[in-house]
Amino acid sequence: MDTADDGTGTARSLAARLERLTFADLTESQATARIMDTIAEWGEEQGWRVYRRAPSVFPLPPPLRGNSVLDVACARPGGPPIAIEVDRTDRQRTVDKLLAEAAAGRLAIWVRWGAGPFPPPPLPVHLVTREAARRSGKWHTVADRPAPRHSERLLSGNVAELPLEET
Repeated sequence: MDTADDGTGTARSLAARLERLTFADLTESQATARIMDTIAEWGEEQGWRVYRRAPSVFPLPPPLRGNSVLDVACARPGGPPIAIEVDRTDRQRTVDKLLAEAAAGRLAIWVRWGAGPFPPPPLPVHLVTREAARRSGKWHTVADRPAPRHSERLLSGNVAELPLEET
């Protein structure tokens, strides 16, 4: 993979990896953890060092002291580090954090998941999405949606061929 791109190719690679991710009947925190695990696996598959809860350049809000953390960060040879945040909701603080990461020379990627819509963040932050839906308080990937209620049961023994009318 070319790590010298503007981040678009890297974001597309991550999007393709997340598109293969499926889950069903997970809480919001379990779904977020599964997505973060998949991101970490993707980074490791690239041969990069992967860090969870890596230090961010963005300060914590008052009255807290110190800096925030990133959900996932990747160090890669020959390219800038990657700063990745994972959210289900649209959070301005996440945008601000990723803009600060980009200003510090990192490739900033925001992974949004859920039912959408997913408004694009300002450049140079890259957006990667993974659609999921909520049913009975649990999350599942859209590809794992259950069959519609009318097709859950097939009737057996009640099938008869209807005669065709001759015209």
